[in-house]
Amino acid sequence: MGLRALAALPVGYALAALATAALARHLPLDADQAVLAATMASFAIFAAVAIWAFAARGQRRLWAGIGLAAAGAGLLAIL
Repeated sequence: MGLRALAALPVGYALAALATAALARHLPLDADQAVLAATMASFAIFAAVAIWAFAARGQRRLWAGIGLAAAGAGLLAIL
């Protein structure tokens, strides 16, 4: 239960922040509108990660899913 809470709260927040940075860079909008849209999307991303943290069948599947999502968002953020 503790690892799921860790995945839901601080790791979910970090993943949402990383995805926000990636979205803000790649959305085809003006800079201020892209940042605003990415920030609004971050709340949904954080909620989705929190739900996934407690809905995943096992720890391995949970961390694999979060790792893949973080890798994808990180790759988009640096490109």
